[in-house]
This record gives sequence, structure tokens and C-alpha cells, in this order.
Amino acid sequence: MISRKSVITFGMVAIPIGMYTTIQDNDIHFNQLHKEDNSRIRYKKTCANCGKEISAGDIVKGFEYDDDKYVVVTDEDIEKIKTEKEKSIQILHFAQLNQISPVYYEKTYQAVPEAGGEKAFELLRAALMSEQKIAIGKTVMGTKDTLMAIIPREEGVLISTMFYADDIKALQKPYSKPEVSEQELNMAKTLINSMDTPFDPSQYKDEYQERLRALIETKISGKEVVAPESEGVGKVIDLMEALKASVEKAKRDKEPA
Repeated sequence: MISRKSVITFGMVAIPIGMYTTIQDNDIHFNQLHKEDNSRIRYKKTCANCGKEISAGDIVKGFEYDDDKYVVVTDEDIEKIKTEKEKSIQILHFAQLNQISPVYYEKTYQAVPEAGGEKAFELLRAALMSEQKIAIGKTVMGTKDTLMAIIPREEGVLISTMFYADDIKALQKPYSKPEVSEQELNMAKTLINSMDTPFDPSQYKDEYQERLRALIETKISGKEVVAPESEGVGKVIDLMEALKASVEKAKRDKEPA
């Protein structure tokens, strides 16, 4: 489903694009019920002045500039103050992908060229891929300037909205780094290499959600919910012994059945 249409601009080039969401919500969601009779809990929006229940069409945005004094700001007002530049995604500069900490990425979209923009779109994607760079740009989304990373992939282009530096907390929990021996480091490297396989997202699934669905089916059928047997807490053993055992297990796991 398309989220919005925009234009990527850099230099004198303008590329019309559509931005599509890349995620979907597969989680199980629960409703809140009254404990006594299992009836749904409903939340109503009411006017603090007259007490009437209000529908979505009767609600407008207001900014409180003094105690209980508001100025109404409409969507049309907000659109009027946007310049043409702010309606497009302006590329500010280019950078190396590995220069950006993942903590700055927020939400990711797939970018697809609109009619007439295919050639320029592919040229930008191919050039970024060739140089192993991403583009940093910004646009206005909603009521704020939004920073964006335009990321090339073999199959297309992704656009990730980004947090600003002042949105990110400094690391709050520094730790004292103990010394590690060369032998321990080499063994850890061996373990990492023994578990090195290409990333395939289709191999991963939310196992807890599956158990949650099974729990719901069990409750619907009137059966008793049984807790799984505890696997016990692993024993704390020598670090090197733990690394060696982990390497051996990783090797066995890689062996064909």
C-alpha cells in the first residue's frame, strides 16, 4: 500500500517516486474486557465543556498558547506554509553506509519510481551501488522536518526515516572493559566463524507468537494450559571451556543430518 508520493531532488535532477510501507503487523492483539462479565471496555471521546460524545469529524487540532486558550490549526494551514522544496526529498549529501549507527534509523519504506522517473531513478540507484554510498536527505512529513537515508539495494531503493542527534540518548551505562587474553579472543573468533552463514530472513519466525496462538486455541477448546518443562539454568563454567563447547556444538549443528 502506498504511503505517500514525493520527489527526490539533487542538483537539477527531480525523480518522482512512490513510498510504500515495508512492514505489516502480524502480532496477536487482545481486547480489554470487564472482569465480571467479559464485556468489551469502550473508550469514548467527550467534550470537556458540554460533555457530548465527539466523532472524529468533529475534532480539530489546537495549540494551547495560554491556560485553557487554544488556537486552531487546520491541515490546510499546515500545507500552506510548506515550500515546494519541503514537499520533496532534498538530497543534502552522500555518505558511506557504515558511517551511520543503526540507532539513527527509524522506519523504512520501499521507493518506486513514478511514470517518467524510471531512468533517473535507476541511474541514482546504480551510481550509489557502484560507489557503495547512501544519500542523506530531508523532507517535511506531518509537522516536522524529517531526516532520511536513501539506501541502494540490488533489487531497488529503500528510504529510512532517521532520528536527529538530539533525539538519541547518550549511552547511559558505560562498563569497565576487562582484559581478554589472545587465546580467548582467538577462540571467540573461531566460534563466530563457525557460526557464519548468509543472512536469510525467511529462516526466522516469531516462535513466541506461535505458542501464544496455540494457547488461544487451547483456551477456546476448553483444555487446560500446560506449562512446558523447564530446561533448567545453564551452569556457570570456565569461559574458555564454554567457548570450546560452543565451537564443538556449532560444528555438529553444521554437519549434514
